[in-house]
Amino acid sequence: MSTITAKIQIYVSDSQADSLKITTNAYRKACNWLSKHIFETKNLNQVKLNDLYYFDLRNQFGLKSQMAQSVMKTVIARYKTAKSNGHEWSLIGFKLPEYDLVWNRDYSLTQNQFSVNTLDGRLKLNYERKAMKKYFNGTWKFGTAKLVNKYKKWFLHIPMTKEYQKLDYVNVNNIVGVDLGINFLATTYDSQGKTTFYNGNVVKHKRGVFKATRKQLQMRQTPSARKKLKQIGSRENRYVTDVNHRITKALVDLYPRGTMFVLEDLTGVRSATEKVRVKNRYVFVSWAFYQFRQMLKYKAELNGQTVIAVDPKYSSQTCPKCGHIEKANRNKKLHTFSCKNCQYQSNDDRIGAMNLHRKGIEHIGVVTTGV
Repeated sequence: MSTITAKIQIYVSDSQADSLKITTNAYRKACNWLSKHIFETKNLNQVKLNDLYYFDLRNQFGLKSQMAQSVMKTVIARYKTAKSNGHEWSLIGFKLPEYDLVWNRDYSLTQNQFSVNTLDGRLKLNYERKAMKKYFNGTWKFGTAKLVNKYKKWFLHIPMTKEYQKLDYVNVNNIVGVDLGINFLATTYDSQGKTTFYNGNVVKHKRGVFKATRKQLQMRQTPSARKKLKQIGSRENRYVTDVNHRITKALVDLYPRGTMFVLEDLTGVRSATEKVRVKNRYVFVSWAFYQFRQMLKYKAELNGQTVIAVDPKYSSQTCPKCGHIEKANRNKKLHTFSCKNCQYQSNDDRIGAMNLHRKGIEHIGVVTTGV
């Protein structure tokens, strides 16, 4: 089973926007009110909370029955998430207007219209339909959605769940090593011996601009500068997400069903900052490698493909031809690889992808033989 979040824009008139603002603000205030009680009592049992606060939520904030239930679920979920992430028990606040919508109760969605329950009654709204077409083929289930107001626009975030058949390693017919880096965001080497480079120079330049702008704003220390810093951060995050989305989509579309993508397990990439050149350190340690892997994983699963992460040890120092391992094989400054044993030469990112391809073959051998 795979779950992704579809984010679609909702189109509203001024009067419809007023209704949504009234509803989402009431919902947010109710969440903050209930959050204080949960913080003081540490009570996360919805049945008990319902007995204690259901009528207060309805009377004080004018919520409808299902909205009051949703408020309790929203606040409980937020505290449980904080607890599971190891955070200390502290008061959770809800700053932005929001509204959690239960499928077929608070909202419904057809190929032509979005219907949502508000304090003023039911609203029927238009939405950006193009990106949602694929979800109406009968294989997707709609989950509890979130209505949010950002950048002076309205969006609906819907968890979409689909059953899929997991790719058995026995049925893998193609292996693709994917090396992630800076000059090339991704370099691939597949079972047909083909290498593909996804250039990162434009991205590196743009993120350098972001960094320089951020540095200038940090020096000012004014309220307007701090506000601008926050906007820059959000813009950069959206840019990184978009780049990761485009590259992972290109990878999945390029290869057939039965493909296994092999990546380095870069979970501890931040601890390796001392191994990265100073001028590249910001780009390298802040790039969303984990996000890339998660995006590739869910897209691959939906396409009859799979993703594995392997130990990155020696992947850039090993000669893919003779197996000789030596640090001096790789010249980081020139981005070249020259084996000291057999003299095989190539681009260092390509070497990394070739070695990941080999580790994929070894992984399948271990799994299928039961070793």
